[in-house]
Order: sequence, then C-alpha cells, then structure tokens
Amino acid sequence: MSEVTGKVFKIGETETVGSAGTFKKRLIVIETSEQYSQKIPIDFVQDKTSLIDAVSVGDDVKVYINLRGSEYQDKHYLSAQGWKIEKTSTF
Repeated sequence: MSEVTGKVFKIGETETVGSAGTFKKRLIVIETSEQYSQKIPIDFVQDKTSLIDAVSVGDDVKVYINLRGSEYQDKHYLSAQGWKIEKTSTF
C-alpha cells in the first residue's frame, strides 16, 4: 500500500472502455507539495470511480494507491490505481 498526498489538480469524467463497454475508469491528477512538485495521474476503476465525487479541484487530499505493472509488445508500463481518497488539511 502506498499513499500520494497533495492538491487535486484535475478530475476526469468516468469512461467506459473495452469491447463490452462494462469496464469503468476515472482519472484524477494530484499535484504533490514537494520542492519540485509532480503531477501524479491516478486511475480509479469500477465501483471506486464514485469516490472521486467527494472531492473538487483545489482540495488537499491523501490518495491510497496500489501500483500496477503491465507489459504490451515488449514494453513495460506502470500505473497507480486508487482505492481510497480522503480530504486533508493544508500541507
């Protein structure tokens, strides 16, 4: 389990993907408060997409994530998948 803390920079719309159109995902981007801030994209999937409804752009949050790796055509990819989000006080 890992965490990302920072300010909500962007909230995407819920998308349905796949040939059956039954897989849902939603993107949120968190800007960290480090000296050299990073904008971290985090996907919420299936029933977790609605968790993002509780936050707005500009909110300070803590997002609990699982890192996911995949391989496609001999290339490797890393993604962050959120499973919990909570508002926090200012960092």
